[in-house]
Amino acid sequence: MLCSQGVNLCKVMPSSEYIAGSVSGALGVVVGHPMDTVKLHGFLKGMAFPALTSGLSNSAIFGSYCSALDYLTRSRPGDRVKGKDAPAAHVFASGCFSGLVGVVIMAPVDLVKVRLQGQASGERYRGPLHCVSTILREEGPRGLYRGALALALRDVPCYGLYFLPYELVRRALTEPGTQSGTLAVLMAGGSAGVVTWACATPMDVVKARLQLSGAGGRHYRGVAHCILVSAREEGPRVFFRGLLLNSARAFPVNAITFLSYESLARTLRGG
Repeated sequence: MLCSQGVNLCKVMPSSEYIAGSVSGALGVVVGHPMDTVKLHGFLKGMAFPALTSGLSNSAIFGSYCSALDYLTRSRPGDRVKGKDAPAAHVFASGCFSGLVGVVIMAPVDLVKVRLQGQASGERYRGPLHCVSTILREEGPRGLYRGALALALRDVPCYGLYFLPYELVRRALTEPGTQSGTLAVLMAGGSAGVVTWACATPMDVVKARLQLSGAGGRHYRGVAHCILVSAREEGPRVFFRGLLLNSARAFPVNAITFLSYESLARTLRGG
């Protein structure tokens, strides 16, 4: 599975990672978007935009993860031979790298998504393009990366924790020398999603507040200021707001994401 069960997936058809990631990302949005918007305002508000862009995000995440893991394991040939799982440290490092790539590409997309979902009415932003043009006009190009530091502090370590639990659970549920079954992939993917969101929720709260501060919300001078003000006024529990919903959403979304990713990648490489 992924790159860790052998060199075939990355070396024979590297584009399969990006294609499979794109499709699985879109499927994940279909499964999880209604629950994602419950903690904001509106049930299906803004779905079209994330549905169109999540494919790009997942493609970058899964593709860069595979490329990084392939690079790390090739740099130490003894660590990875056909059929041998990659070292956990390499899995974690590759996941962190994929998170960084995702932040660079998707920070503006994430900002627009939050702005569209967070508005109580359609008066301020008429759609994604209008949202982008408004941000550029009122805040300049840097405005598109509002909250990007908080996003990086969330995604870089958390994507390491995304792929690592997946690999560990998948391996535990798979007989040595055999291909992981559907149940193993579903359980591993779902578990990875829950673990990731348990670690990501505090910084996700900070990120959303920073992103909304430019749309009429409270102004924060930066990540540290947002954390201090939020903790002082609302207590430490504020950073775990939405954790239950995030976890409930994360299991099915990531179970489906990984299953569709694995199945499609296997089909594309003819395995």
